[in-house]
Amino acid sequence: MPVAASAIYFLNLRGDVLINRTYRDDVGGNMVDAFRTHIMQTKELGNCPVRQIGGCSFVYMRISNVYIVIVVSSNANVACAFKFVVEAVALFKSYFGGAFDEDAIRNNFVLIYELLDEIMDFGYPQNLSPEILKLYITQEGVRSPFSSKPKDKPVPNATLQVTGAVGWRREGLSYKKNEVFLDIVESVNLLMSSKGNVLRCDVTGKVLMKCFLSGMPDLKLGLNDKIGLEKESEMKSRPAKSGKTIELDDVTFHQCVNLTRFNSEKTVSFVPPDGEFELMKYRITEGVNLPFRVLPTINELGRTRMEVNVKVKSVFGAKMFALGVVVKIPVPKQTAKTNFQVTTGRAKYNPSIDCLVWKIRKFPGQTESTLSAEIELISTMGEKKSWTRPPIQMEFQVPMFTASGLRVRFLKVWEKSGYNTVEWVRYITKAGSYEIRC
Repeated sequence: MPVAASAIYFLNLRGDVLINRTYRDDVGGNMVDAFRTHIMQTKELGNCPVRQIGGCSFVYMRISNVYIVIVVSSNANVACAFKFVVEAVALFKSYFGGAFDEDAIRNNFVLIYELLDEIMDFGYPQNLSPEILKLYITQEGVRSPFSSKPKDKPVPNATLQVTGAVGWRREGLSYKKNEVFLDIVESVNLLMSSKGNVLRCDVTGKVLMKCFLSGMPDLKLGLNDKIGLEKESEMKSRPAKSGKTIELDDVTFHQCVNLTRFNSEKTVSFVPPDGEFELMKYRITEGVNLPFRVLPTINELGRTRMEVNVKVKSVFGAKMFALGVVVKIPVPKQTAKTNFQVTTGRAKYNPSIDCLVWKIRKFPGQTESTLSAEIELISTMGEKKSWTRPPIQMEFQVPMFTASGLRVRFLKVWEKSGYNTVEWVRYITKAGSYEIRC
């Protein structure tokens, strides 16, 4: 397994070493001189954050007025190294009251050395959670006088939190009303031809949760994904129910999800963190339900006139509606005058982006709207360059609709005290890169 760091250095902008820690003996103590000579003095800091000098890899990042440099002599896990730096800086900020700069480092030498010993062992990152580390490293950092961040409250039961599998949630939480909010938020990415043929289409989605639950609850989430439904029918020895199933691609989970149970049962089981967090992310490339279809017609009438007709059809259910619909229709740079006619909403010409901007506040489902425009162009004496016709772009948000068809089949909450919970589920589809060629 590739290591993340053999040594770590904290340098100021002049290249002076503020603090360093060596985790493995495969790099020399003078390696920072190579970084200072070959990278800092040659002004190549902004070119590439990963460099190889003398058989060693240098991974570095600038935070405020401090350079954090990781040195590795063997095969390095660069992504892990960068993730370690980001998480370490967040940890330091939580101790220093939100500030991380040269002064904060100089004021907290002892604390930083203690943290560096805990968060990495022999080049491999360990636990970097501020909530966990503050349970047994109780020393408070010297806070910046400009920081208004309140001090974190101490958390009980350090042993259970550090050694157990639920390090992201503390014990003793209690709420008068136990609620769970779940949002499925999707972004549709589309490239469509002028004739309405789909050239590229996919959906990226994420499941966001906000939990206000007492105790240590165990949640189980069921979706209408194909693998999960097939596994459930197999375990119950009966055929799967008819209905649309979804094939999820590139699924990633929050650390709270029990992956062993997911691999065996194909259900998402987890003990949730308190408050808001992202449970999972996914991507879908097949069976996408497009919320809108756009049919553009652009006619160039000689050198000085154009006619533009754009028809937008909503494909989602008649009882639903889209909010904040914006259609950006590109026009040539030499546009001088425009006349509009729209069946819904408002339109205007925006010369800063060379587009006709058509805004519809609320777009009902199973309806269509049309924009017609006459455009006068400035006549030029020189040879006319052909207009490249950039694609039409759309922005929108459709509540209670998912382009992937993903649905929550069940959301179960179990806690030993047996309290009642209220579950709220919401679906939102937004435009990612929604483009239609003219």
